[in-house]
Amino acid sequence: MHKPVTAQPKHVAAEPSGLLAPDTTGMNFYRADPALTDLLRIHLPDNLFRHIEPHLDRLGELAGGHLDECARLADRHTPVLHQRDKFGRDVQWIEYHPAYRELENAAFGEFGIHALSIAKGIMGWPDKYPVVAKHAFTFLFNQTEFGMGCPINVTDGCAKLLANFGDDALKAKYLDGLTSTDMSKLTQGGQFMTEKEGGSDVGTLTTRAVQEGDHWRLYGEKWFCSNADAKVVMLLARPEGAGPGTRGVGLFLMPRFLDDGSQNHYRIVRLKDKLGTRSMASGEIKLEGAIAYAVGKLDRGFVQMAEMVNSSRLSNGVKSTALMRRAYHDAMTVAKNRVVFGNRIIDLPLGRRQMLKIMLPVEQALSMSFLTADALDRAEAGSQDAAALLRILTPTLKFRATRDARKVCGDALEMRGGIGYIEEFATPRLLRDAHLGSVWEGTGNIVAIDALRRAVGRHGAESALAADLHARLDDSASVPRAWRDNLRGLTDRAVGFAREVAGKSENEADARRATSLLYHVASAVALAWEAHRIHAMRGDARRLLLSRLVIDHRVTPSDPFRLTENATQAKIAALLLGDRSAGMSEVGELVLAA
Repeated sequence: MHKPVTAQPKHVAAEPSGLLAPDTTGMNFYRADPALTDLLRIHLPDNLFRHIEPHLDRLGELAGGHLDECARLADRHTPVLHQRDKFGRDVQWIEYHPAYRELENAAFGEFGIHALSIAKGIMGWPDKYPVVAKHAFTFLFNQTEFGMGCPINVTDGCAKLLANFGDDALKAKYLDGLTSTDMSKLTQGGQFMTEKEGGSDVGTLTTRAVQEGDHWRLYGEKWFCSNADAKVVMLLARPEGAGPGTRGVGLFLMPRFLDDGSQNHYRIVRLKDKLGTRSMASGEIKLEGAIAYAVGKLDRGFVQMAEMVNSSRLSNGVKSTALMRRAYHDAMTVAKNRVVFGNRIIDLPLGRRQMLKIMLPVEQALSMSFLTADALDRAEAGSQDAAALLRILTPTLKFRATRDARKVCGDALEMRGGIGYIEEFATPRLLRDAHLGSVWEGTGNIVAIDALRRAVGRHGAESALAADLHARLDDSASVPRAWRDNLRGLTDRAVGFAREVAGKSENEADARRATSLLYHVASAVALAWEAHRIHAMRGDARRLLLSRLVIDHRVTPSDPFRLTENATQAKIAALLLGDRSAGMSEVGELVLAA
């Protein structure tokens, strides 16, 4: 029996002298985030929103309390690989801290995050959940534990691949386990794709598949395998006699255990000693004739796996947004409670400016995450326009949000000062975890090239983005016309620049900048559209101020010798960092002010 998880005493509130600043312990991450509520009201039907809100409220409370303590313990007490069982048999197993198991119980059992968009009936909802609703739970859970976001996501991805491309026999054998919320029946999934020889260059993989009756035998090595002891794994291998490159790669399902209960013929060589996501086991796998089953057409393996990668990239963007939001909560808690030189940090001009620099990329990423999730929902419902939009939004979100998370988490750590560097607080873990987002499912270079060379150059998806952004501006009648016209012009310029970069291979060096510009302009439009919708719901147009800040600070070239703090900027900061709402007329004047 594992010992129960022991929680530390809750942190004390700040003393009147200001010598101490509390952290986020005990905070309800759902109630502390009105922007999340607003965006869900915009993107979801009212009956679905009302159904999930109590569950989001419960997860928000757990994420700021018990699960956060579990995440701290699981990060400190990392998985241990055992090569033999206690009887001396060569049976590998990974030992996890009890706190990790409690995190699993919440993510897979109580909330079923891995199966929300695949299975019906979870949390009492009769149908499957749209992706927007699913990622609301992703967003809250990953504010407390980023590492388990990978097992959740790859289990979800395995189930989708099997449902979309697997034959009836494979579905009957494995699909129910992958989508179960009964922990005694759950089959977690894995995705073993990276190899020493390839990395992002999947076409160079060397894993071989040899057919043997109704199954295949796999030989080779997989170099970076997260959720290393997953019971069902999707991976790519080259069937004997297949051609080179990605066209010769097949998709296979490999079970951890065979029908007789014995372990399949592959070994976990060792676990990775990682910078972040230390709670979750990532390993190196050696395939020694492992039994596997072909999924879909053998010459379409890479294309099929790419669907899982794209879904993972969206999830990656949402999870990085979650890290940023948690970092923002911590920084704001310090700024409002820490007194220095006789003032709260939030009342000092430089403190306010730094908090705005932390806030802005968080809100951009939140808007872009749900814009992308909504496009996926519409694409899965059959919209070709949404499918084209999704093709450009997914790599754009993944590229910029994951990179922003590294800086936001670092700046939030600094807001707490030297003690923010101490592992008893959450900020070091947030910063360590944030660095994974920008290398998971493709590094920045790979994803930027994917956005420009493939989405723009090959598929013309930027036209769908331009059309969508123009339509949102047309649908934002309460936003001042001059600002909408400005955003229209910037949309056309960003799209035109992306086309120019994608048009010639010698322009590839500008791919990152072009992708960032698409992201920033799209987020500025989204924030303006949201301000219009939220103002209609409850009279608050403050997200329009964020739209202006995006253009001012992330698009428009700045003069390094010009003072930036003025009366307009001070009013914008006061509104965004305060608690009161602001109507469209008040906000509109500030947005259009010089």
